[in-house]
Amino acid sequence: MSDTHEITSTSVDDTLAIGSRLGAAAQPNDVIALTGPLGAGKTHFAKGIAAGLQVDDPRVVNSPTFVLVNEYAGRLHMYHVDAYRLAGPAELAALGFEDMCDAGGLVVVEWADKIQDLLPADSLSIELAVTGENSRQLRLTPGGPHSKQLLTELMRIRNDTT
Repeated sequence: MSDTHEITSTSVDDTLAIGSRLGAAAQPNDVIALTGPLGAGKTHFAKGIAAGLQVDDPRVVNSPTFVLVNEYAGRLHMYHVDAYRLAGPAELAALGFEDMCDAGGLVVVEWADKIQDLLPADSLSIELAVTGENSRQLRLTPGGPHSKQLLTELMRIRNDTT
């Protein structure tokens, strides 16, 4: 897809900063779908998003692996979902995932590939790939006009600050 963008992160701080810019650009009902192997930086990226949303203390953002969903108050309410331990999409659907996506906040899903069928078509997919001990390649793909606008705003903010 020609709308796909790739961003290189050279450190954890860089990953946090990219996430923070995305959080600053986020609008109500945005859904961000994170994929990548263990250790790729999905949770660090989510911490950055929380910082950009002005969550009081983004350091408290952690992977909700055992509780499935953590919620954080900020400029937008952040629903942080971890699908790693889910038996399937029905388990997340039963938790009200569709309602989360329509609640006026921001939904960030780690291991989004496990619940692909539940994701709104207009989600921003971000694949994190490990390219070195501290480096990551982020591949950002919008699924529709709303997520394309979010990606465009992220790239504008990123270009203004680099």
